[in-house]
Amino acid sequence: MTPELDVHPGAFPADPPADLDDPQQLVAHDWNAFTAVNRVTNHWTRPGWTDGRRAYYWMLTFPDSPELLSRARHCQDELAHLRMDRVPEDGLHVTLTRIGDTDQVSATQVRRLTDLVGELPLHAFRIAAHPMAGSRGAVRFTLTPWSQLVRLHAALSAAGQQAGVPGGKPTSAFRPHLGIQYNNQDRPAMPVIDSVARLRGLPPVRLDITSVDLVELRRTGGSHPAYRWDVVRSVPLRPRPLV
Repeated sequence: MTPELDVHPGAFPADPPADLDDPQQLVAHDWNAFTAVNRVTNHWTRPGWTDGRRAYYWMLTFPDSPELLSRARHCQDELAHLRMDRVPEDGLHVTLTRIGDTDQVSATQVRRLTDLVGELPLHAFRIAAHPMAGSRGAVRFTLTPWSQLVRLHAALSAAGQQAGVPGGKPTSAFRPHLGIQYNNQDRPAMPVIDSVARLRGLPPVRLDITSVDLVELRRTGGSHPAYRWDVVRSVPLRPRPLV
């Protein structure tokens, strides 16, 4: 059973979609939320990321997805006039859930957590990344369907509770997405929305999710800020059952 998603003011969109599996509804829901934004804000002014902070997260990464890299690069090139900060080719990811700051999670807990997740009956699955939509601070692909991603989030969160780590937002507030660039200034949203709208006719990219990565995440500064990480352990998902 897929856990229920709830209205959450810290999520975007705050209201969850009515159907977690219908691609058309998910794409429309993301787009409608984006077009309701009046101003986009500087992503890098988000509180909590102080210099030197490092944290453990569960993420999906895509080092072997040339079609995704090509599509993201094309969209970034088409949006270059917005002067946002591109997500590097080796930085494309889907954030699943926070585990905790590195000074709050011991090496023993990390081992315990990854062992617990390795024992879960989690199967590989396929999703699609649809160009394009956005949020209050980023431009991103809409992901479909959501059900398996939501179930994965819930399983990872439950394992984290069992391992005694701080954890992140509840599954009810999870809104899966795949960002390609971050907004770096406060500005009116409409020029951004209009530019993104021109890319919405591109076909989706299929992504096979065969593993989940526990990473140590950091944020780099300078003229091209970005999120970077080191994979602590990649946990394979079980092969998809034959249908």
